Amino acid sequence: MKTKQAFNPYLPSYEYVPDAEPHIVDGRVYIYGSHDLFNGLNFCLGDYVCWSAPVGDLSNWRYEGCIYKREQDPAAPRIRLTNGLAAPDMVQGPDGKYYLYYFMGGTKMISVAVCDEPAGKYEFYGYVKYEDEVPVGKKNEPFQFDPGIFMDDDGRLYMYSGFALAGNPILLDGSKPTEHGPMCFELDPSDMLTVKKGPVYIGIAGEKEAPGTPYEGHPFLEASSMRKFNGTYYFIYSSLNSHELCYATSDNPTSGFSYGGILVSNGDIGRPGVTDVNHAKNYTGNTHGSIIEINGEYYIFYHRHSNRKQSSRQACAEKIRFEDGKFYQAELTSCGLNGKPLSGKGHYPSYIACNLYGKKGTRFLSMIKHPKRGYPYFTQDGKDRESGDDQYIANMDDGAVAGFKYFDLRETSKIRINIRGNASGMVYIRTAENQEPVAKIEVKPTKDVHGFVSELKAPGEKQALFFKYEGRGSFDFISFDLA
Repeated sequence: MKTKQAFNPYLPSYEYVPDAEPHIVDGRVYIYGSHDLFNGLNFCLGDYVCWSAPVGDLSNWRYEGCIYKREQDPAAPRIRLTNGLAAPDMVQGPDGKYYLYYFMGGTKMISVAVCDEPAGKYEFYGYVKYEDEVPVGKKNEPFQFDPGIFMDDDGRLYMYSGFALAGNPILLDGSKPTEHGPMCFELDPSDMLTVKKGPVYIGIAGEKEAPGTPYEGHPFLEASSMRKFNGTYYFIYSSLNSHELCYATSDNPTSGFSYGGILVSNGDIGRPGVTDVNHAKNYTGNTHGSIIEINGEYYIFYHRHSNRKQSSRQACAEKIRFEDGKFYQAELTSCGLNGKPLSGKGHYPSYIACNLYGKKGTRFLSMIKHPKRGYPYFTQDGKDRESGDDQYIANMDDGAVAGFKYFDLRETSKIRINIRGNASGMVYIRTAENQEPVAKIEVKPTKDVHGFVSELKAPGEKQALFFKYEGRGSFDFISFDLA
């Protein structure tokens, strides 16, 4: 199965792959992530699937199929609902095989699966263990979670792990969270399992250590990922704010890290004029991802949230500015991996909105669905499935805004919105949130999907489009057309 996705989310809208770690193998980008279910009751309830794209065409994603099933792990707890397959990472070993490191709820251990191909059928291999054969996690260590695996240029192998909730409470399984940021284990590359050194804390501040340091406001929570660019180590992590990926740098993979900044926030928090969750440009929740470099360009992978809760997450990515060793926070866009503004002529699904909020603003989502009233949201019809690309924005009621960035509108003169619902009012279209409208479209109640058209006067090579509804009732925003 292939799909051409020149926008965000970059996978089909029925696919819910969060926590994606991108890796390049033989000219293709492979993503290794968790697998949520649409409207899932908890995180990570699906088996691992993999998608890939050629480095020369990041819109051409191919479904590689299910690469690993939860039941293949001998320690898999009987109850799946509270013990899903969490965020994995992959590395190629010195034997040429591909090793998938992952955490499964209810085990306390880091498991490893192996395959001869980057996206073939992985088989269970073992558990990361100490020299005495006791698995890591079984010696009363801090909670092991979200393993990041990294093979350095000299062949040394490092695994990073950790989890640190606010206040460091004891977890339900009796484990203690990491109090001092992420931990590192050096593993023996001859078997890819045995700990040679560690664990050691690498110096990324935890909640108690962050005040008065550059990490203040951005201490470590989870989502460990290590990358190396131009000889410098970049440790990527989700901060205690949860909605953002941050990074720290060092000239050593196990110590001496200095805070670098925010890479991306799934609510654009930290971007100009966006100061906190209450003023976020999209619904916020946890995020996880990493960075790849392709032909001198850098891309940050992360995920967004849908369906009014945290457990229907979708893979997104942005080009990110990198200069003189520093990354600058990426802006959420609808373009994603496209690398340029979208065409001013064509049909676009509404679910590629990068900004979505209601009259009441946005919410930091939980595992319980937030109320519909006053909040538009991404959703789909029917149950979780492996086909049927019909996601849309539901509940566009009075004051709701859906924003899309960016389009080349130099030759665009008409716009049509395709909606259904009981709405009666006006949709105002702007190129910036507080500017005068460049189009006004009157909408009326329609049971079936119907198009409403207006002239559009917004010439420009790189323009945003913000759709704001004012009126009675609400509508489902299915798609729009530019001509």
